[in-house]
Amino acid sequence: MTSEAIRDPAKDHLLTPQNSAFIIIDYQPVQVNSIASMDRQILVNNITGAAKAAVVYGLPIIHSTVNVKTGLNKPPIPTIRKALEKYPTYDRTTINSWEDVEFRKAVEATGRKKLIMTALWTRLV
Repeated sequence: MTSEAIRDPAKDHLLTPQNSAFIIIDYQPVQVNSIASMDRQILVNNITGAAKAAVVYGLPIIHSTVNVKTGLNKPPIPTIRKALEKYPTYDRTTINSWEDVEFRKAVEATGRKKLIMTALWTRLV
């Protein structure tokens, strides 16, 4: 039997609960209902399961919405609200999350460089 060194989970090149953060963006009714590329219930089940896993593994979680406080949009879908009820939600008025100061500071405050990001609408420029 050989003795292998145990890798440091905070410095590991693979994702670990000690070196990554979970970022969830815009799982609100309008955005979810706009998805036609897959079954919506599967989409909801997948994101809810991912959010619950992030909670169980103790990952830092940054949850962002757009225009809820302004009344232009509704809060996240119920399953996400329930799964992440103990975490703050960063509501923004900008489409690009990275342009929102509070969101960006929250991500940077995790100290994590490996980000597990999930969002419904993306734009490549």
